[in-house]
Amino acid sequence: MVNCCGLVSEKNEPVPLKSISVELQVQDHVASVRSCLQYVNEEERPLEAVFVFPLPADAAVCHFSARIGEQEIRAELQDRQSARDQYDDAVSSGQQAFLLEESEESSDVFRLSVGCLSPGQNASITIVYIIELSVQADHALRFCLPAVLNPRYTPAAAGVVPEVSSASVIPYTLSLSVEVRSSDRISRFESSCTLDPLEFLDAQHTHATVNLSAGHRFDKDVELFLYYENSHQPSAVVEAAASAAQSGSLMGDPALMISLYPEFPADVMSSLASQGEFIFVVDRSGSMDCQMHHGNDAQMRIESARDTLLLLLKSLPMGCYFNIYGFGSHFESFFPSVTRSIASLDYILIPWMGSGVFLILTLIFSQLFVFTDGEVWNIKEVLDLVKSQVYSHRCFSFGIGEGASTALITGMAREGSGHAQFITGTDRMQPKVMQSLRFALQPAVDNISVDWTVPEGVTVDMLSPPINTLFQGQRALIYAQIKGQSSGKKEGAVTVKYRLKDQPVTNQLQFTLKPTEDTGLTIHRLAARSVIRSLELEERAGGADAENIRRRIVELSVQAGVSSAHTAFIGVNKDRKQTVKGPLLQRRVPVPGKLCVCVCVCLFPFSVCHSLNDYFLACSLESSNMMMIECDAASYEAEPQKDPLLQLVSLQKASGCWELNASLAAVFGKTEDEVTNRKAVDGSVWATVLALIWLYAFKSDQQDEWQFVAMKAASWIRSQKPDGLSQCVCDGNVLLGCQVTEDMLGI
Repeated sequence: MVNCCGLVSEKNEPVPLKSISVELQVQDHVASVRSCLQYVNEEERPLEAVFVFPLPADAAVCHFSARIGEQEIRAELQDRQSARDQYDDAVSSGQQAFLLEESEESSDVFRLSVGCLSPGQNASITIVYIIELSVQADHALRFCLPAVLNPRYTPAAAGVVPEVSSASVIPYTLSLSVEVRSSDRISRFESSCTLDPLEFLDAQHTHATVNLSAGHRFDKDVELFLYYENSHQPSAVVEAAASAAQSGSLMGDPALMISLYPEFPADVMSSLASQGEFIFVVDRSGSMDCQMHHGNDAQMRIESARDTLLLLLKSLPMGCYFNIYGFGSHFESFFPSVTRSIASLDYILIPWMGSGVFLILTLIFSQLFVFTDGEVWNIKEVLDLVKSQVYSHRCFSFGIGEGASTALITGMAREGSGHAQFITGTDRMQPKVMQSLRFALQPAVDNISVDWTVPEGVTVDMLSPPINTLFQGQRALIYAQIKGQSSGKKEGAVTVKYRLKDQPVTNQLQFTLKPTEDTGLTIHRLAARSVIRSLELEERAGGADAENIRRRIVELSVQAGVSSAHTAFIGVNKDRKQTVKGPLLQRRVPVPGKLCVCVCVCLFPFSVCHSLNDYFLACSLESSNMMMIECDAASYEAEPQKDPLLQLVSLQKASGCWELNASLAAVFGKTEDEVTNRKAVDGSVWATVLALIWLYAFKSDQQDEWQFVAMKAASWIRSQKPDGLSQCVCDGNVLLGCQVTEDMLGI
């Protein structure tokens, strides 16, 4: 595949893009991002260039302008085809023109066409977009500035988006400044990159600024993590209408944003489901043979996914069913057939690549875990299918490494009422995946309703789609439009009701109907974006009303000034002095040929039944602790697990116990004789007690990873009702040099 980075010359060398400057303004849970890109034509002839680049999923582009010398060209948002025609006409007549449009297949990929730059001429492109900040498992708000665009797995009939490869060879620089304003105190600010110290601008610590340290090379995604002190406190924010907009329109009325981020009681969270159906879908494409990060001790992505899958299987409750699917140039399930005990499974397959790749997306009443480091080209088709099955499954998605598609990862989780996680840099995959498993096993909020209390003459129209489920660690933003006028009362209230494990919960929030200051239009535009995305989904579903829906999308997109699948930004420099003479040199990112994918299949040498009540891990996982990885034309054995925690997990039986043997003793740093000679109870009970003591004593900082493994082990011990258990724990502490109590072990 051609390695290309942004705009390239005939010699496949980056040419026009020289620097990127980003200003990030955060208001509570949303952000406005202003990016300025500096281009220069270093050719000896006039240049037309095309740059394909990523933006975060669900980003709403609301401004696009270009500056040539001292002249600024502010682009207008128009119907896509009309904008394309205007761009082509301008370029063919020698006028400078700029066209910015969203990919037809993926909402996180944009295409910028720069037309008719004279030799040696500079152009400064400014793009502004707004976005909701996602919530992480530790309650942080995450913003990501993606550095790379991974290759698309493309159906044969579709166009191919070029690859923007690793930014390590990109010659342009990046500067980034951040300003945060919040109604809640700012606790701290972290990043995957080096930052200057956080500077607070008020005594309440609700206003702060921070900058990316000088000298940063844009060789990886820039991730920012913002922490508030009272992250679970619900909030309601009203934004004033646009002064020039017509009253009664979305932009002409005040807009309301509700943030709902419930914190569930500990006793509810401890009541985990004991049964379920789980499907694990693992990317096996060639890119999964890349390292997780650039450090010396970095695992391969496929190895980390393999280790995580092992931990997941060991952590599932006894009453669960599971299957494993791999996808690369084709898909393959670990189990070729379905037993009668889970005959209710209904497989739904969709095309993934023109060469025959398929991905199993969902089952009836299942939990779907998807692991990938890239994405597919037909993202919108995938998300539509996930959305259509939302009442029969939940989808948990994991983006591995730099450049994993935000549109695919967050989109599948959003449409599948699940949760999205990104594993980048030196992040460990296991704790993030286990956090999602906790979500999958915990009860979710349902029967969500929203009621409004407003004065006479005022109404509230919901702009967000209904919320079907909500669970611990997931926040929902609800947008609404406030219509009408009230001569008296200036306050309103919203009451959010839901049920959690059959218990009713009520939250009531007060808000003002008249904002006292101009707060910008970020909430209005995000609300418009929410409506547009719902209309696009409705349009793709088909039907006789598709043309009217498309017309409504264009109308709302132009009115709100936010991008959509059917609109584009077009700017033309009509200054006659700037007309370009001579033949136009085209510079487009080369379209790669057919993807050459090395398909790696993780072959677990289990002898296994579908029910976890029946399955057991046979020879290689329980004895030699080896796994086979089979490629297209060769096979080899991966090295044994070196992580003692994963070694211990791999030795656990499906029932939750461990057997007393040399492999287990080696995890403890003992010989088999040392362990065997000290046993005072049944061998399996003794071995399981030792394993639990070791976990609590030596791996307490990784408890999120082994919590379910330990719960299953403790449950098994209690079911055995052994005599002399207290003495057994004492002997285990002596052998391992620990001080762990029975209460800590849960036995």
